[in-house]
Amino acid sequence: MKNFSRVVGRTPYYVVTGGLAILFLYPLLWTAISSVSPQPGSAQVDGYGFGNYVTLAHYQAGVLTYLGNSLVISVTAVVVTVLTALLGGYAFAKFAFPGKDALFLLTLAILMVPYATLLIPLLIWLKQIGLNNTLVGTGLVLAVFQLPFAIFMMRISFESVPRELEEAALVDGCGTLSALRRVLVPAVKPGLITVGLFAFLAAWNDFMVPLYLLGGDNQPLPLALVNMRQQVMGVIDYGATQAGVVVLTVPCVLLFLVLQRHYVNGFMSGALKG
Repeated sequence: MKNFSRVVGRTPYYVVTGGLAILFLYPLLWTAISSVSPQPGSAQVDGYGFGNYVTLAHYQAGVLTYLGNSLVISVTAVVVTVLTALLGGYAFAKFAFPGKDALFLLTLAILMVPYATLLIPLLIWLKQIGLNNTLVGTGLVLAVFQLPFAIFMMRISFESVPRELEEAALVDGCGTLSALRRVLVPAVKPGLITVGLFAFLAAWNDFMVPLYLLGGDNQPLPLALVNMRQQVMGVIDYGATQAGVVVLTVPCVLLFLVLQRHYVNGFMSGALKG
């Protein structure tokens, strides 16, 4: 009877979460099915098959080239974001220095600036340092836009770690960086994974930054998909576009499923502190 009452009591929770799951998953399933369904004006006119994926694979430089471009941009953004946020969050959480709070608030204030307003100055800066129209330069720009949230996330992750752990490492002979690497980094691993996942998803799906900074065969997949939509006389190839959306979505879904446990733990870091 107790188990039955518990199930009945949680029924609204299951109904709401199930409805939200259907709401979010339906567009993805519809796109995946439509990408292999027959559609007029596409490469898959009769029956079900992978004609749209063949069109995608042979578009200009090829889908593997555009996927590789997206991967280079995303990995660059993730590495720069994680390393910078790790050191910045550690400094804000564990050290006292003049202007600490003001600098942290200034960092968070960057979130209120529309990043489109910064693209032209950043484009000029990339030209000056020789990284214009490069994948690495685009990854650096995307990392800049992720740093305010990432530093905030890492600060609360470090503040949730008991200071005694670091003090014990210092007493045992570790230096500051050694204690960070050996003791604190494993303790804030969920926060690091959350920051890295956010940086990857933002860089992988971003359209505006590559539109301003990249051209030719350096396009990432989102930009290539927009250029591929138009056929002769302005007719849109919906089949190839849907195939591209599926290819673009699969890595994000798989990565999230693999890291979801750490992602949830990362958001809970510091929630019960104090």
